[in-house]
Amino acid sequence: MTLARFAFPTTIHFGAGARALVSDHLREKRIHRPLIVTDKGLAALPILKDFGAGLQGLEVGVYGGVFGNPTRSQVDAGVAEFRKHKADCVIGFGGGAALDVAKAVALMAVHEGSVLEYAWDHPNVRPIENALPYFIALPTTSGTGSEVGRSSVISDDRTHVKKIIFSPALLAKAVFADPELTLDLPAGVTAATGMDALTHNVESYLSPAYHPLCDGIALEGARIAARSLERAVKEPKNIEARSDMMMSSLMGAIAFQKDLGAVHSCAHALGTVVDMHHGLANGIMIDHVMRFNRDAAMEKMAELARVCGAGATAESFIDWLGALKERIGIPARLGGKGVTEAHIPQLVEIAVKDTCHQTNPKPCSAEDFRRIFAQAL
Repeated sequence: MTLARFAFPTTIHFGAGARALVSDHLREKRIHRPLIVTDKGLAALPILKDFGAGLQGLEVGVYGGVFGNPTRSQVDAGVAEFRKHKADCVIGFGGGAALDVAKAVALMAVHEGSVLEYAWDHPNVRPIENALPYFIALPTTSGTGSEVGRSSVISDDRTHVKKIIFSPALLAKAVFADPELTLDLPAGVTAATGMDALTHNVESYLSPAYHPLCDGIALEGARIAARSLERAVKEPKNIEARSDMMMSSLMGAIAFQKDLGAVHSCAHALGTVVDMHHGLANGIMIDHVMRFNRDAAMEKMAELARVCGAGATAESFIDWLGALKERIGIPARLGGKGVTEAHIPQLVEIAVKDTCHQTNPKPCSAEDFRRIFAQAL
């Protein structure tokens, strides 16, 4: 048996009201001038103003320029704001996009060049050599789990191709996971981000990579999402359901250090070609890809069916996914979201180049992706 290396280092403060701990935490770390990195929507809402006001005794700056899929130009603008504020800390406050930009701002505040030159697949990838500013994260959605991740996904402004910067240096020093921050999310956002969390847990578990620790986390994360995603969508003020989804999101992101699969390759292609929300793309594609994977992952899918209360076979699990999508308002197919047959060649080209499908339970060729996208229209 080959040697394996496992790491679970992130400190997480979890529960309703956790955001109130941030002020004391930063003062203990002798932080004086934090910069909050958030998205345009949150920047204008009372929830951010209230959070900033609670950081007593600190000189707080705000960069609220994140929107859509995070891009290099958003990172550059955030770095300029970091330097203008003379910040000594980055606070990521928001969904996956804001948190990814926050990590990249912390990285580029102390490194030269373009942020995309730090992507793992850049032909002349730059090393991360300098210590990053202190970074903490507060998620306001329950989907990406970026708050506990060691990667940042940033798109090129011109090509829209997503690039992944991956390093333990990007890990938050502390996470304040407060489900109260998700109580006002619209049903559609709750459903899409929740399907993202569920997909992370499912694909991590199905990955053939060896990581029993992540397997256990992924199965429990899927079970928690299965019991609470629909409740969170239909009962938005239900703090127990919101807490469950935030925990499932955390668990999915921790688990996918084991790697993901072809659902994510499809979602990354959809994000690039038609700018589709990542969680929505995962939600639309998951059962179509699971049907493709079924023969190669019968036992594991049966186990997922059992923990999700969906019977005890691979087929019953796939059927349950389709029924769940219908109940929470996730489209069954791509056609209603502006995707046409004319998009398929470009979608296939990008999906094949994406690395996530390399740990799919079943090899996925260009022709396989073409069939999957065609069947999902």
